[in-house]
Amino acid sequence: MQKIKSLMTRQGLKSPQESMADLSPVENPRIHSTEELRELRQQPIDPQAEQEIIDSIEEVYFSSDSFDMVQHELEKLPPELNLQELEEHRDKLKRQQAAVSKRVADLILEKQPSYVKELERVTALQTNLQLAAVICTNARRQLRVAKEEFTEASLGLLANQRRRQLLTGLLKSLRTIKTLQRTDVRLSEMLEEEDYPGAIQLCLECQKAASTFKHYSCISELNSKLQDTLEQIEEQLDVALSKTCKHLDVLHYTKVQKAYTLLGKTQTAMDQLHMHFTQAIHNTVFQVVLGYVELCAGNADTKFQKMQYKDLCTHITLDSYIPCLTDLCKALWEVMLSYHRTMQWHEEHDKQKAAPSQDDSAAEPDELNVDRSYVKKKLEHGLTRIWQDVQLKVKVYILGTDMSNFKYDDFIVVLDVISRLMQVGEEFCGSKSEVLQESIKRQSVNYFKNYHRARLEELRMFLENETWELCPVKSNFNISQLHEFKFMGQCRSPSVSPSRQAASSVPPALEELSLFQQYHQDGNPFEMHIENKEEETEDVLASNGYESDELEKSVYQDYDSDSDVPDELKQDFVDEQTGDVPLKSVSRETIRSKKKSDYNLCKASAPILTNTTLNVIRLVGKYMQMMNILKPIAFDVIHCVSQLFDYYLYAVYTFFGRNDMYESSGLGLISSRLRTTLNRIQESLIDMDPVGETVGVHGPPEDRKEKVPIPHLSQMVVLTDSGTLYGLAQRVVATESLVFLAEQFESLQSHLDTMMPAAKKPFLQQFYSQTVSTASELRKPIYWIVAAKAIDYEQMLLMMAGVKWDIKEIMSQHNVYVDVLLKEFEQFNKRLGDVSRHVRIPLPVSNVLWEHCIRLANRTLVEGYANVKKCSNEGRALMQLDFQQFLMKLEKLTDLRPIPDKEFVETYIKAYYLTENDMEQFIKNHREYSMKQLANLVNVCLGSHINKKARQKLLAAIDDIDRPKR
Repeated sequence: MQKIKSLMTRQGLKSPQESMADLSPVENPRIHSTEELRELRQQPIDPQAEQEIIDSIEEVYFSSDSFDMVQHELEKLPPELNLQELEEHRDKLKRQQAAVSKRVADLILEKQPSYVKELERVTALQTNLQLAAVICTNARRQLRVAKEEFTEASLGLLANQRRRQLLTGLLKSLRTIKTLQRTDVRLSEMLEEEDYPGAIQLCLECQKAASTFKHYSCISELNSKLQDTLEQIEEQLDVALSKTCKHLDVLHYTKVQKAYTLLGKTQTAMDQLHMHFTQAIHNTVFQVVLGYVELCAGNADTKFQKMQYKDLCTHITLDSYIPCLTDLCKALWEVMLSYHRTMQWHEEHDKQKAAPSQDDSAAEPDELNVDRSYVKKKLEHGLTRIWQDVQLKVKVYILGTDMSNFKYDDFIVVLDVISRLMQVGEEFCGSKSEVLQESIKRQSVNYFKNYHRARLEELRMFLENETWELCPVKSNFNISQLHEFKFMGQCRSPSVSPSRQAASSVPPALEELSLFQQYHQDGNPFEMHIENKEEETEDVLASNGYESDELEKSVYQDYDSDSDVPDELKQDFVDEQTGDVPLKSVSRETIRSKKKSDYNLCKASAPILTNTTLNVIRLVGKYMQMMNILKPIAFDVIHCVSQLFDYYLYAVYTFFGRNDMYESSGLGLISSRLRTTLNRIQESLIDMDPVGETVGVHGPPEDRKEKVPIPHLSQMVVLTDSGTLYGLAQRVVATESLVFLAEQFESLQSHLDTMMPAAKKPFLQQFYSQTVSTASELRKPIYWIVAAKAIDYEQMLLMMAGVKWDIKEIMSQHNVYVDVLLKEFEQFNKRLGDVSRHVRIPLPVSNVLWEHCIRLANRTLVEGYANVKKCSNEGRALMQLDFQQFLMKLEKLTDLRPIPDKEFVETYIKAYYLTENDMEQFIKNHREYSMKQLANLVNVCLGSHINKKARQKLLAAIDDIDRPKR
C-alpha cells in the first residue's frame, strides 16, 4: 500500500481526504519523471513472464499493511553472507517490485476515468455536507431560541397537568379505599333493612374494587374482612329463607331469591329451603302439642320440652284433643300454603323471565336453564316429601289417644278435620293420603264397633219404650234439614269433606275453587269448619203437627158436620193432592172434594214418623258422615246402617204384624221375599235366647255379641181395644214410619252406591231389592189384623145360614144380611174418620184396609154360599141380587177400584149353572176355592143338571187336586 501511495504521489494524485480538503474540483495529473518512465519501460513486456514474476512473490508480502518486509528479508539472510547471492536476491526482489509496480500502474491508468468521475462525486458530496452543516447550525440556533422562549414554559404546564391528573387519580383511589373501609357500616344497615340483594351487590362490588387496589397494603386486610362479611350475609340470608316457611311474604321472598341469584347459589337455596320446610313442620307440631300439654298439666314438674313428639302426644287430654288437632292442622296448613305459594312464585317468575326472551332464547345462558330445571324438579319432588312429613306427624297425634270413648259429635269433628286435611293433601300433591287413611281407619274401626253396638242397644230401648205416637214435623220436612245430613248439600261428591263449603254463605263461584285458591291470601279451612258448626240451625218440628190451628179447627168442624150425612157418600172422585204445598193455601172446598177413602185431611203432605224414626234417620246421617270421610270402612258402616233398618223393620213386624192366622187365611199376606227377609234378620241379628240363659244352639258368645235381643212392645200400647180399631193409629204410625224410613233409604241409595267399594256393591243392591223394598209389604199383614177384627164376619155367616135359598120365585128384595154388612162397613168408615183425627191415614193405607175388609167380606160371602145345602136357580139369582146390592152400596163408601175379589164371588155364583164338562174344567182351573167350596158346589148342583155319576166323577177330580197338598 505504501508503494501504491508512493506511486500515486509520483503521478501527482492525492488521497480522497486530501482531495476533499481542496475546494478545487479537478486537478491536472502530473507528468511522470524520465527515470520513472525508464524504469517502467525496462520492465518485462511479456505478460506471461510478468505474471510468473508476480506469482513468484511470497505470499507473506500480501498478508497485511503492517508487514515489515525489511525485517523479513534480513531475517532470511544466512549466517554467512555471500555477496553474489545477495546481489542475485536483490535483483530478484527488484524484478518482482518492477512487475508489481508495472501492474499497479497499468491498473491505475485503466481505472483513472472512473476514479476521476468518482472523485468529482465525492467532491460534490463534500459540498452538500458543508451546506447541510450550515443548515443544521442555523436550525440549532433557532431551536435554542424556541426552547428559551416557548418550549420550556409550555412543557412545564403539561408536566404540571400530568402531575395533577396523577394526583387526582390517587385522591380518587384514596377516597375509594376510605369508602371500602366504611362499607361494613352500610352493609349492617342494609341487612337490618333486609335489603339482601343490595347488601350482596355492594359486597361483591367492594370485593371487585378491592381486587383493583390490591397493590395497596391496606387492601389485603380489607379483602378478608369483606369475605367474612359476605359469609355473614349468607347466614342471615339463610335465616330469612327459613322465615318464609310459615308465612310467605312475596316481597321478602323475592329479595331472598334475588340475593341467592347474585351469589350464584340458586340450587343451594332450594336445598336449604326444603330443609327449612322439614324443620318448620317438626317445630310447628311440637310447639302446638307442647303448648296444650303444658296448659293441661298446669304446674306439673314434668319436663315436657325434653320429651319426644310421640311421647308428648300421649299426654293430650280428651278435652283438649280437638282444639289441639285443629290448631295443629291450622299450623300445618300455613306451612303447606307457604310451599304452594312458593311454587306459584317460581312459576310466575319463570314465565316472566321466559316471555321477553322467546325470540332470543338460544342466547340464554345454559347455566340459567339448568338452575330453572333444577328448581322446578326440586319443588315438584318436595311436594310429596312435605306432605309425607305432615301425614307422619298427624298420624302420631291421631294414634296417641284412644278415641273409643269420644262423643259422636266430637269424633265426627275429628274425622271432618282429618278429611279436610286429606283434601288439602290431594290438592297439594295429588296424594291419596294412605298414611292418614290407615291411621284414622284404625281409630274409626275401634270407635265405630263400640258405637254401633251401643246404638243398637239404644234403638232397642227406644223401640221398647215407643208409644208409637205421631212426631209432629212440618209438612215440608226433609232429611236434608237435619244436622246430620247437612254435608250432603254442602259437598258435590262423597270424596269431599262435610265442611267442604260453607252453608249458603259461600258464593257459587268459590265452590269450584280449590282450597289453596280460596284461602290464598287469608283465612284457614280449619277455622271455617268450626264456624259452620256454630251456624247450623234445625227447624223441622211443628207445634202440633199443623201449620195453622184455625185451619185445623175449621177442617174438623167441616168433617164432623158432614160425616154423618148420607150425601157424603155421593161425593165425586177427586185425585189426591200431594207435594209440598203450604197447608195454609188449602181451601175448605178442596178438603171437601177429597176422596171418600182419603182420611188425610189437611195433613196430606206431612210425613208420618215417630221419635224413634227420627233417631234412626239421624243415626243413618251420622253413619253416612263417617262413610263420607272414611271410604275404607264404607262397607262396614253400610252394613251397620242396614242393621239399623233391619232391626226397625223386624220390630214393627214383631209388634204389629206377627199372627198365626196368616197361613190359614189363604190371602198370601206375607210374600216369599218378605218372609225370607224376616228369617234372615232373625238369624243374623236377633238374639232369641232370654237373658241369663246359657249358651246353647245359637252359637258361641262371639256370635251372640253381634246380635241384639228381640224387642218387646211397650205395655202402654193397647192393640186389643175395638174402640181404637185395635190400635190402628199406632199401627199406622209404626208401619208408615217404616215406609217413610224406606223412602229415605231409597233417596240415599245413589249416594251410598258412590261410597260403596265396587266389590261390595252387590250387597247394597241386595239390601235394597230384598229388604228396603219390602217395607211397604208389611202393610198387608199389619192392617189385615184390623180388617179381620173390625167387621163381624161370623155374624154374617150365621145370618146367611138362616136364609132359605131353595125358593121357587125370583125375589126383588135383597136379604137383610146385606144391610147388616153394609152397616158394618159404614161404621168402619166412621171409625176410620175418628182415627184420622189423631193420625193421618194415607190413601195407600186406607186402600189396604178397605181391600182387606172387602176381600174378607167377599170370601165370607163365598163361604156362606158354600154352606148352603139346597139351592134353586131362583136362589142363585137371589145370591146375585144380594151381591149386586152389596157392590152398589159399597162403591159409594169407597173409591177403591176395582172391587177386590169381585170376580171371586161372581164366578162362584155363576158356576152353579155350568154343565158337567164345564164344571170339571172349572174345578181344574179355579184352585183359589177351597175343597169344601168346590165340593159343596157339586153337591148343590146334584139333581138339577148333574147326576150322581157325574157327581162322583167331579168329587174324584176335586180329591185329585187336594191330594198333593196333603
